[in-house]
Amino acid sequence: MIRILVACGNGIATSTVVASKIKGFLVSKGVQAETTQTKLMEVPGKIQDYDLLVTTGEFSGQTKGVPYVKGMPLLTGIGAEQTLNEIYDITQKK
Repeated sequence: MIRILVACGNGIATSTVVASKIKGFLVSKGVQAETTQTKLMEVPGKIQDYDLLVTTGEFSGQTKGVPYVKGMPLLTGIGAEQTLNEIYDITQKK
């Protein structure tokens, strides 16, 4: 099971949309994933428990070696397929 931390400004709206898209895509690929939404400012205290970080806002903090993907394309639709494939590729390395 891949654990994915999805972060946005308040940890509610956009992170929920992105988490849903990621989970649906990975399920269609046969990958079991658990997503958790959080606020961007809470990422440093939580990141160590996850396999991947996806954010909808700018994040410049430490990821402690956890792969990081910018998730804004999943909201705008521009580059969404490439972003989902990048996420899938990371899950295959775990």
